[in-house]
Amino acid sequence: MTGAEALSHAVARLRQAGIPDAPRDARRLLAHVLNIDPGRLTLILPDPVADAVLPVLDIALDRRVAREPVSHITGRRAFYGRDFIVTPDVLDPRPETETLIAAALACPFSRVLDLGTGSGCILLTLLAERSDAAGLGTDLSAAALDVARANAGALGVMRAEFTQSDWFADVSGVYDLIVSNPPYIAECEMATLAPELSHEPQGALTDGADGLSAYRAIALGVQGHLAEGGRLLVEIGASQAADVRRIFAEVGLETVAIHPDLDGRDRVVEARRCPGGR
Repeated sequence: MTGAEALSHAVARLRQAGIPDAPRDARRLLAHVLNIDPGRLTLILPDPVADAVLPVLDIALDRRVAREPVSHITGRRAFYGRDFIVTPDVLDPRPETETLIAAALACPFSRVLDLGTGSGCILLTLLAERSDAAGLGTDLSAAALDVARANAGALGVMRAEFTQSDWFADVSGVYDLIVSNPPYIAECEMATLAPELSHEPQGALTDGADGLSAYRAIALGVQGHLAEGGRLLVEIGASQAADVRRIFAEVGLETVAIHPDLDGRDRVVEARRCPGGR
């Protein structure tokens, strides 16, 4: 069987199972089992593939048919131009979160705190882009922190530290930039989500309540750790901008901007601790 025939087989399996964007996923899975970069796949499609490849490909296809995310099958996910290790212990880095990265990089910073760091993709990307900055990532999950540390090592970002903490509980010091992509999906919305999300840590997706609990917790602790004039950037659900703005205003934070993602949906709230503010 040639690479092209193997790819055709993979696309057919995924389409029959109703997998969205089956050709894209088939290419990624075939490249994975061939241990090549997906960008090189076209070059080898005319060539025969080893007999041993096909059973491995079928196992990967079985997992995708069961709606396991491609990233969990390959163990990698691209984010802001870099590859990150992912496991079922962390959320997949998503393109929407790159909105937060772009907003954070628009102004200088030297010390970053990433609350609920997960894979570490936000903190490590910011530090990789700003070689003079250092930062701390926190997470309640020890398993997630192991993934974040592995990503720091793989990317060679040694200016990142990680600690287990429930929001600010075990955090000390003051930061000029605090970022977070917290669990913001309301419990009542969980049943409507794509089946792939059942493979991700549920505590990183939902607060089990109205989707705003994390913002309240962040607001309660932020003033003790955000420098005067410092910025707080949080990812939000598309309908949460007004609620998060109100929660932050109640503790004296000024909302600087609501940043939309590439689809035009509200995605990031940027707030600031005004000099002399409480």
